[in-house]
Amino acid sequence: MDNKAPYVPGHGLLTGRTAVITAAAGAGIGGATARRFLEEGARVVLGDAHGRRLKETVVALAGEFGEERVAGCVSDVTDEAQIAALYDLAEERHGRLDAVVNNAGLGGTALLTEMTDEQWDKVIDVTLNGTFRCTRAALRRMKAGGHGGVVVNNASVVGWRAQAGQAHYAAAKAGVMALTRCAAVEAAGYRVRVNAVSPSLAMHPHLAKVTTPELLAELTEREAFGRYAEPWEVANVIVFLASGYSSYMTGETVSVSSQHA
Repeated sequence: MDNKAPYVPGHGLLTGRTAVITAAAGAGIGGATARRFLEEGARVVLGDAHGRRLKETVVALAGEFGEERVAGCVSDVTDEAQIAALYDLAEERHGRLDAVVNNAGLGGTALLTEMTDEQWDKVIDVTLNGTFRCTRAALRRMKAGGHGGVVVNNASVVGWRAQAGQAHYAAAKAGVMALTRCAAVEAAGYRVRVNAVSPSLAMHPHLAKVTTPELLAELTEREAFGRYAEPWEVANVIVFLASGYSSYMTGETVSVSSQHA
């Protein structure tokens, strides 16, 4: 039985809004989110640490959706100045910042007994500290702007459940969930909502390169639908959280998987 979902067309849910999306180059969740936001009417400013891939993504999307709606800026979420430059670009081009999607994250596999401080620190710095830096900068600007806004963080089901070799990544993603809840409470007073998505297995070329076929098969078998998610299926939930349809949701982490425990 073919249980793949049909692609959902845009419905103008984000028309006129300006969104910043990190780690948005390539074929993963960030790239899919950029496309879905454009299909829903948003203007996007894309950040990514990989300059060549970012340029290719911006050129391709601008050719399809219009140069006035797509821009990009090399942005490493471990660098405060590069984060500021990304948000500056959004405000310079469009005068405001309505939504931020913090997608940047870094994984890896190592048992605790073999894990080095460097491996731990690198995953934590990109995945948790990077989300903190980007959220902090977004909230400062949205608070100053006075027109509200939305932040959507990318967490993971590994933040809820245990998986061997993933202590650093699981700790970082659990931290993203806690950060999301605390930020939401603080930001509600100036009409900014902060939520997160929690995917399990969303297939893209980079994941296939860094994961063994055996592990991918095992993870796929755990899924209720018996298949991995397409990145755009996760992006659809991000669109929902960024849109007016989730106007009374904040501090939530939404599982895009059956594996939430």
